[in-house]
Amino acid sequence: MSKERTRADRPRQSEGVRAFKRGLDVLQEVNRSGGIRAGDVARALDLPRPTVYRLLETLEELGYVARSASDDRFRVTRLALSLGDGYDPGVVICQAAAPFLAELSKTLVWPVDLSTYENAAMVVQETTHSRSPLSIDRGMIGKRLPMLRTSAGRAYLAACPARERDLIVGHLRRIDEADDRPFLDETRLDRMIAETQARGYAIRSEGEYNPKTASIAVPIVRNGVVFGCISIIWIRSALGIEEAVAQFVGPMRDASEAIPVSP
Repeated sequence: MSKERTRADRPRQSEGVRAFKRGLDVLQEVNRSGGIRAGDVARALDLPRPTVYRLLETLEELGYVARSASDDRFRVTRLALSLGDGYDPGVVICQAAAPFLAELSKTLVWPVDLSTYENAAMVVQETTHSRSPLSIDRGMIGKRLPMLRTSAGRAYLAACPARERDLIVGHLRRIDEADDRPFLDETRLDRMIAETQARGYAIRSEGEYNPKTASIAVPIVRNGVVFGCISIIWIRSALGIEEAVAQFVGPMRDASEAIPVSP
């Protein structure tokens, strides 16, 4: 190979390295964030938006990131996670459930959340709050929800195996959060678990977490494993609990059973 050709190739190789590094930087930012929009990636990395969009589209085509069907956030996929030593079930269930949440939100109008259990709380992994015209909340992704005072937490506790439930309740007792104490009364807790198990869904209707809203949650269960919970949230003054149950529980159960997950 001549010196002239080598010199001619150097600028091209250098540009290729820069593009590759930018792609890795974008992938790292998506992974670090847990879920992020393209514009926020551009601001975080101080890159032109067209460049970021192009890189994200390439990463999506290659299968390393996926765009949420509900809020246009990008998240890493299982393929990207396989590059390291981590496996994030929240990412997997999020990708599987997002299209179903989007359809639910179109049908039910009120905002719908997907949450998974993490260290004595339910963490919102996917949401349609940003797209629902009836939402009063924003920025729900990553929000931690208490186990005993939300429908998602109650649905998870009622659906998980008894040994896991005992461990979670023991953890909550050690944390000893003041707002949780009334709900940790053994008789009250046992009644809540039994009623939720009998119904197959959990309710929050007495203003125990947010006084303005109420919610219903349905667990996503496969072979005794609880992958997460689907919740719908509405303004208490707009809808009674009986009417909400009649409207929401059927479609939520259908979505929960249709989401393609396996233990």
